[in-house]
Amino acid sequence: MNPLFEFFHVDHWGEFWWVIIGLLGQVAFSARFIIQWIKSEQARKSVMPVAFWYFSIAGGVILLAYAIHRRDPVFILGQAAGLFIYARNLWLIHAVRRPV
Repeated sequence: MNPLFEFFHVDHWGEFWWVIIGLLGQVAFSARFIIQWIKSEQARKSVMPVAFWYFSIAGGVILLAYAIHRRDPVFILGQAAGLFIYARNLWLIHAVRRPV
């Protein structure tokens, strides 16, 4: 058996690539915390940069696609709910910036 398949617990290339997609989603989702941490360290206070919400959406969409592929209702519900919250935060941020 292919060592990659054994490592990722998959049986064929299609499933292997879905695992890679899931991992990329997790990387994008985790990057938001690194961005937030760097910006907070630079400001010497807790800061929530707009990029945090964009990375949340990017990672959330990719992870939702992966969860749907895996047919995991708990994972699907968690990611779908999160996407609503991330999108709402971006809406509020951009609403404040729009001229009245």
